[in-house]
Amino acid sequence: MTDVDTKSTINEALINSSMNFEEYLGLLNDLYAQGKTTGENQSEELLNYAKMNLQRMKRLNKTVSISDQLLGAISATETPKMTWLVLTEGWCGDAAQNIPLLNKLAVVSDKIELKLILRDEHLDIMDQFLTNGGRSIPKLIALNPEDFSVLGTWGPRPKPSQELINEFKLKNPDAPFSELAAALQLWYARDKTQAQQVELIECINKWAEEHNK
Repeated sequence: MTDVDTKSTINEALINSSMNFEEYLGLLNDLYAQGKTTGENQSEELLNYAKMNLQRMKRLNKTVSISDQLLGAISATETPKMTWLVLTEGWCGDAAQNIPLLNKLAVVSDKIELKLILRDEHLDIMDQFLTNGGRSIPKLIALNPEDFSVLGTWGPRPKPSQELINEFKLKNPDAPFSELAAALQLWYARDKTQAQQVELIECINKWAEEHNK
């Protein structure tokens, strides 16, 4: 297993209090109806992102197509049952683009249980799974459901999209965040979850090996 000690923070009580995808969508819908999103920052900019993200998640949840290769990786006999705990927030564009595929996988496979928690309500967990020192989301933590030991992680986004971000910032150091967000969302629209699926195949194979050690 990994050397991350999460016994005091990731446990049965946390999993039982977490949300499935439909409950997560319900929370975001209820908050948006009140003119709110998740977290303490309730700026107009984040509310606009929250609205777009709801639309994206609902659309992707209907249209995303799982590749035969990914289905094969999940259905392989050596693949264990896993709990996928995901740190997220309603205003996060990367979460909106990546979580629907995770939900589709949980729907089609009895080996995956998807659970969602809000990052800002669980910073003690988030700070154990930083990305380059940052609290980047979504963050998928694959768990052995028998003892909640960590098999591995994925996130916050596919590697090609991170390369796009790095290149954009290098070429446009003074550009507003809205321009970067637009470029990133265009990349997601063109990629159609394919990069995420390729990376998840690699992850699932690694997590199966970790589980069987």
